[in-house]
Amino acid sequence: MADLEQAAGAVAFGSGLAAISAVLDLLPHGSTVLAPTHPYSGTRARMRELTAHGRITVREYSAGPTADLTGLLDDVALVWIETPTNPLLEISDVAELARQAHAVGALVAVDATFVTPLTLQPLVLGADLVVHSATKYLSGHSDVLMGLVAAADSGVLEQVRQRRTLLGSVPGPFEAWLTLRGIRTLAVRLTAATANAQVLADRLLARSDVVEVLYPGLTHHLGHEVAMATSGPGAIVSFVLDDAERAERVCGTTRLWTHGTSLGGVESLIERRGRWPAEHPDIPAGLIRLSVGIEDVEDLWSDLAQALDG
Repeated sequence: MADLEQAAGAVAFGSGLAAISAVLDLLPHGSTVLAPTHPYSGTRARMRELTAHGRITVREYSAGPTADLTGLLDDVALVWIETPTNPLLEISDVAELARQAHAVGALVAVDATFVTPLTLQPLVLGADLVVHSATKYLSGHSDVLMGLVAAADSGVLEQVRQRRTLLGSVPGPFEAWLTLRGIRTLAVRLTAATANAQVLADRLLARSDVVEVLYPGLTHHLGHEVAMATSGPGAIVSFVLDDAERAERVCGTTRLWTHGTSLGGVESLIERRGRWPAEHPDIPAGLIRLSVGIEDVEDLWSDLAQALDG
């Protein structure tokens, strides 16, 4: 994991959202954050809360492989990058956005939870901070709550560590051991899950009743070239059905897929993201997010197809 060679170190937190909050807490009162329009709903909710309290101001940009921040960077203290975004799977060019941000002296933080440090190394590409929800792929077995922040600068890292101490978000030793156990199998798990995701995305794309398939491994995806050059496509697939009611019905009638809101474990999960009030209103009501696991891909497809046909 080349990112670790670039890092001054990393700090573990009691959850992914605690790690995100610690990075935002580094900013002076009244700072401006430039963030993607469709980030993880927890990130969005936390930023909205800080904005309501006057702590920060959030300015939005449209994430994408050719995103241009020109005209948006005035007085920006932090550029937040999430790639791929959750759940629209928008891909950003980390190196290019970091170059633009650093030209005006802004810090760059990247949430790379969906693709892990195994395939994307934001510090190598110029980011200052990297955030991971270790609850997801790093632990990999859906039995841990943990977050992680890595930083390129030792001074920044010490500030992050201080925030963890003062906010009381130090993870327990058993959680740390479970996460370490999971990291040991990350490569084989992610490889298998990504291969499954590609097969499922291709088959969903062939169905006339599916409105849209969002997956960076598909050649028509706007971020395909950047993703394949930097991070790989990952093991999350989103697809859109024509209405929320049908999407809910599909999620409720799978037998192998578990209807749940987490992701990144060995088991496959399915969820209609629009059911959560904190989700961005732009997210299609019929969007279903698949966290593809390592089960037999034919079993996964058979179960998903029967739910779609039902």
